[in-house]
Amino acid sequence: MALEIPKEKFVGKTVQTRLGATAEQGGTRGKSLLIGAAEGLPFHSFEASNPNPPLIGMDVVDTLRGIDDQLKNMMGDVIADPVSWAKSCESEWHADFVVLKLMSANPEEENRSTEECASTVREVLKAIKLPLIVYGSGSYEKDSKLMEDVSGAAAGERIFIGLAEEDNYKSFAAAAMSNGHGIVGFSNLDINLAKQIAILLMDYGVNREDILIDPLQAALGVGLEYSYSVIERLRQGALMGDASLQTSIICDCSVAWNAREALDANGKLGKVTSRAINWEVITAETSLIAGADLLIMRHPESVKMIREVSGSLLGGE
Repeated sequence: MALEIPKEKFVGKTVQTRLGATAEQGGTRGKSLLIGAAEGLPFHSFEASNPNPPLIGMDVVDTLRGIDDQLKNMMGDVIADPVSWAKSCESEWHADFVVLKLMSANPEEENRSTEECASTVREVLKAIKLPLIVYGSGSYEKDSKLMEDVSGAAAGERIFIGLAEEDNYKSFAAAAMSNGHGIVGFSNLDINLAKQIAILLMDYGVNREDILIDPLQAALGVGLEYSYSVIERLRQGALMGDASLQTSIICDCSVAWNAREALDANGKLGKVTSRAINWEVITAETSLIAGADLLIMRHPESVKMIREVSGSLLGGE
């Protein structure tokens, strides 16, 4: 008698979202990717259709302040320039998309002007074909103007801008909608906040397929288990029919490079180089299994390793 595997049927599915603009939509850079449209749990292809596999992107930070010296040494001189960094993400490290983090605009960092940061966005868009996501500096007041300028700089290319929260979502939504962009909402490890930010954005006029949710991915050793439970509940809520949770999930796994245990120079813990990379990979693998649609990674070796993990979970060798 053949073994019959029990299959679970869900009533809901996640929406399909496009990163980047097609030529028909006015895009000039030639590449766009689809995510979402999942009808079942992650990697459960035996019981449901999950047509769009997770995407693995890399981040580019426009200032090296706050980046650990060991990581600088591991990544090399290329990260001194955000445009060169973005080019390497595409041509050498084969990322699916790029997340440009405009940390230099923060008044507590370099306090660069919004115009200068928007110029960086233009240069990155010219340098790569990959879909682009742009994160602000974390300063609510500065980011409102920053995202307005970024939106104009990327008009027609359908980027995503973030991170939108309850206190700044209107300015982010207005900036995104004015030029046909998407938006990333931030929910800070809270299911109710994830629902709330999605509802607020949709009530403001943002289409559901133009919204991504960043639930705040915690690194291994810094709350990973709690992040896992939140992401898992987001995905299950979507499949059980909650329309406000049916947006795709993006997880920033580069936070692993901030974990003290990953970069501690204690020789008893092994080489920092291999340990830190594995720290990021474990964080990312957990995100995938929980239900993430997009991963933000930092180290090229981490990208290579997590792509192998994802391929194996999808049924490859």
